Amino acid sequence: MNSLGRQARFLALGAALLLAISAMATPPPQNKSRMQDAARHSSEAAKVFTEIMNVRERAIPKELLDKAEAIAVFPGTLKAAFIFGGRAGQGVISRRVRGGWGAPAFFNLSGGSFGAQIGAQKTEYVLLIMNQDGLNGLLQDKFEMGGEASVAAGPVGRETAASTNLTLDAGILSYSRSKGAFIGAALKGAVISPDNDLNQAVYKVKATEVLTGKTMTMTEMPAAVRIFPRTLARYSLR
Repeated sequence: MNSLGRQARFLALGAALLLAISAMATPPPQNKSRMQDAARHSSEAAKVFTEIMNVRERAIPKELLDKAEAIAVFPGTLKAAFIFGGRAGQGVISRRVRGGWGAPAFFNLSGGSFGAQIGAQKTEYVLLIMNQDGLNGLLQDKFEMGGEASVAAGPVGRETAASTNLTLDAGILSYSRSKGAFIGAALKGAVISPDNDLNQAVYKVKATEVLTGKTMTMTEMPAAVRIFPRTLARYSLR
């Protein structure tokens, strides 16, 4: 083979190698779309939590935040009602780990109610999971608030001192924000279930393993979701 032929063959092999590397480095379109979903949920949850905590006189009390074992945020949950009411939304849950907060697992929030309501509105929900009973409930395939783990409306601002022991001993403290008003609101009847399609697309494991498996460091978790645990760490470390 003459030098010109060898050079052409070398160039062809190089081009093939570059194409192979490019294919490996470029995520499939579906996975890329799912990572964008994860980034959106994490970013929206971080934004909601920051806005709530920045109104100090109506924020979640620091002493309760520091006791929480996990925090869930469901931003922009749609509440719609025409005689029969319901809610539907997506959010994230991070568990406290040594020195910070773990990778956010992705969950769905749904549930119905009965009442003479007509209309629709968007509401944000924040849940403080205060103990192992509350966390165990969230690890079920479907967890109905107010079932096995006790749920109570969480106090805001300076309400902590006036709260009953029943409230402070609850497995989950729940809050809602609608039209700018942030209040403690018991979410009894709401159902929380893992969005394992998204969890597996992002982490290759289900929500249970994200929350209870080997802790991912900040550099190990996908960059797209780091904003949520970093935001929690700004307000509570222990």
